[in-house]
Amino acid sequence: MKGEVTAIIESAPEGGYWAVCPEFPGANGQGETIDEARESLRAAVKLLVEDRLEDCLRGLPAEALRQPLTIA
Repeated sequence: MKGEVTAIIESAPEGGYWAVCPEFPGANGQGETIDEARESLRAAVKLLVEDRLEDCLRGLPAEALRQPLTIA
Protein backbone atom coordinates (compact mmCIF):
# COMPACT_ATOMS: atom_id res chain seq x y z
CA MET A 1 0.00 0.00 0.00
CA LYS A 2 1.30 3.45 -0.85
CA GLY A 3 -0.03 6.79 0.24
CA GLU A 4 1.00 10.28 1.18
CA VAL A 5 0.66 11.90 4.60
CA THR A 6 2.05 15.02 6.27
CA ALA A 7 5.35 15.04 8.14
CA ILE A 8 5.84 17.92 10.56
CA ILE A 9 9.49 18.14 11.55
CA GLU A 10 10.87 20.45 14.24
CA SER A 11 14.24 20.98 15.87
CA ALA A 12 14.44 19.26 19.25
CA PRO A 13 15.71 21.41 22.15
CA GLU A 14 18.31 18.78 23.05
CA GLY A 15 19.53 18.55 19.45
CA GLY A 16 18.34 16.61 16.44
CA TYR A 17 14.77 16.61 15.20
CA TRP A 18 11.29 15.43 16.18
CA ALA A 19 8.69 14.43 13.60
CA VAL A 20 4.94 13.89 13.89
CA CYS A 21 2.18 12.94 11.48
CA PRO A 22 -1.16 14.67 12.15
CA GLU A 23 -3.09 12.10 10.09
CA PHE A 24 -1.94 9.36 12.49
CA PRO A 25 -2.03 10.51 16.10
CA GLY A 26 0.58 8.63 18.09
CA ALA A 27 2.99 8.26 15.18
CA ASN A 28 6.21 10.15 15.80
CA GLY A 29 9.86 9.88 14.95
CA GLN A 30 13.19 11.37 15.85
CA GLY A 31 16.68 11.58 14.43
CA GLU A 32 19.92 13.48 14.37
CA THR A 33 19.10 14.75 10.87
CA ILE A 34 15.88 15.69 9.10
CA ASP A 35 16.19 12.60 6.89
CA GLU A 36 16.62 10.33 9.93
CA ALA A 37 13.57 11.88 11.60
CA ARG A 38 11.54 11.43 8.41
CA GLU A 39 12.58 7.78 8.08
CA SER A 40 11.80 7.16 11.75
CA LEU A 41 8.35 8.71 11.27
CA ARG A 42 7.75 6.64 8.12
CA ALA A 43 8.49 3.45 10.07
CA ALA A 44 6.19 4.53 12.92
CA VAL A 45 3.28 5.26 10.55
CA LYS A 46 3.76 1.92 8.79
CA LEU A 47 3.72 0.03 12.11
CA LEU A 48 0.65 1.93 13.28
CA VAL A 49 -1.27 1.17 10.07
CA GLU A 50 -0.29 -2.51 10.19
CA ASP A 51 -1.37 -2.76 13.84
CA ARG A 52 -4.72 -1.06 13.21
CA LEU A 53 -5.36 -3.29 10.20
CA GLU A 54 -4.73 -6.41 12.29
CA ASP A 55 -7.14 -5.11 14.95
CA CYS A 56 -9.84 -4.40 12.37
CA LEU A 57 -9.53 -7.78 10.67
CA ARG A 58 -9.57 -9.80 13.87
CA GLY A 59 -12.81 -11.70 14.16
CA LEU A 60 -14.14 -10.94 10.67
CA PRO A 61 -15.99 -13.84 9.08
CA ALA A 62 -14.17 -15.67 6.27
CA GLU A 63 -16.86 -14.68 3.75
CA ALA A 64 -16.41 -10.93 4.36
CA LEU A 65 -15.36 -9.11 1.20
CA ARG A 66 -11.95 -7.50 1.28
CA GLN A 67 -11.20 -5.18 -1.66
CA PRO A 68 -8.69 -2.38 -2.33
CA LEU A 69 -10.07 1.16 -2.20
CA THR A 70 -8.26 3.99 -3.94
CA ILE A 71 -8.66 7.47 -2.53
CA ALA A 72 -7.55 10.27 -4.79
